[in-house]
Amino acid sequence: MSFKSVVTMEKPLAHISLADWKYRVGCLSRVANARLADTAVIRRTSRILQNETQIEQKWATHDSNQAMTERIAELDNWYAIISKSAERIDNEIKLLQMEKTLTERELDALAEPIAVISDMISSRDSRLGSEMTYDEPDLEIKNELIIMENNQELLAKCCKTAWEKMNVLADVRTKINIELEDKTEAALLDKAQRELDSNSTYISHKPDPRRLPKNFYSYQSWLDHTKSIKRMAENELADTTAMRESLFVCRQKAITLLQAQQERTEYIIRKRIFETQQARNELDFQLTKMKDGMQAALKDIEELENSLQEKTNSLKLAETRLENRAQRRNAELCLDTPYDVLCVEVEKQLEIRRCLQEKMDETRANFNLLGQHTQKITVDLEKKDHALMTDKRTLAIRQAFKDRQKGTDVINPCAQTDYNIQITNTQDIIPKT
Repeated sequence: MSFKSVVTMEKPLAHISLADWKYRVGCLSRVANARLADTAVIRRTSRILQNETQIEQKWATHDSNQAMTERIAELDNWYAIISKSAERIDNEIKLLQMEKTLTERELDALAEPIAVISDMISSRDSRLGSEMTYDEPDLEIKNELIIMENNQELLAKCCKTAWEKMNVLADVRTKINIELEDKTEAALLDKAQRELDSNSTYISHKPDPRRLPKNFYSYQSWLDHTKSIKRMAENELADTTAMRESLFVCRQKAITLLQAQQERTEYIIRKRIFETQQARNELDFQLTKMKDGMQAALKDIEELENSLQEKTNSLKLAETRLENRAQRRNAELCLDTPYDVLCVEVEKQLEIRRCLQEKMDETRANFNLLGQHTQKITVDLEKKDHALMTDKRTLAIRQAFKDRQKGTDVINPCAQTDYNIQITNTQDIIPKT
């Protein structure tokens, strides 16, 4: 019987030989070396790829940052250019508003001179009778009224044109404001994107980030649009200065024309006052002479009446003698020499009486004519005095208006007339009032 200290049992698996086992180990070693070699190659190529992609990624980010920086600079540049245009538009609107305000004030200031002209016309229309003439003051006052009406029309047209231009500038300013807001918003957005990096918190994947947004513009379209905004502003600003200058020129032209016509009107009225005063003085002188002539004629009439009375008594004497001598009787009633002489005397006395009566009638008729003409001169003097008062009152109306403009406290309505009297040395022929 055999003795077994350990029981041995083989696994029910196929056993390989030692040679197979060594071969298998050799294969594993060779495969491991091949895998290690492939791993080394892959690791080396991975490092190369990482380095290359890192470089490409940094350059791509750098190019993006550079493009965004240039874009931001371009936006800032255009913003500055358009902002200057906006400032110029604001300045032009302010200046144009000032010129328009001054023109409107000048237009409103014409209301009182027109009222003054109306008062002057009404004042001169109160002249009487023969003094209602179409003289130079009437013509100049009406010319002044026409100039004022033309100035009103011109200034109103200028104000309307300025108002329309201001509306156009305001529309352009609104468009520029919208453009500046859009560029400010775009610049802020691009600056925010420029400040982002790969380590920023607010970055993530986006669905289809390369899609084209709706209502997009190409870069050339954007550039053309921006240039058109700038060009529109420049075009509107091109004639604004000329318009402001035209407002100033129109205003000064209206003031100059009106002042010149006012001075001419005042001169013509003062000239008319001087002419009327001269005519009045001449008539007053003629009236004095007429009164003296009437006194002389009245004295002549009295003398003629006395002479006629004397001649009447002489005639009575001669007639009485003839009549009494006719009472003779018989042969004594003869036509003797005394009879003939008395008849001749009666005829002479009758002729003398007739001549004296005719002369007295002529003198009385002349006296009546002198009286009638004196009355006419007196009436005409009253009319001329009234005309002088009217013209002086017309000047006083103008002077009061000028004094109100200057704020003068002491008013001399005849200052210009007194000046004309002084320079023409006519103090002596003008009566003191």
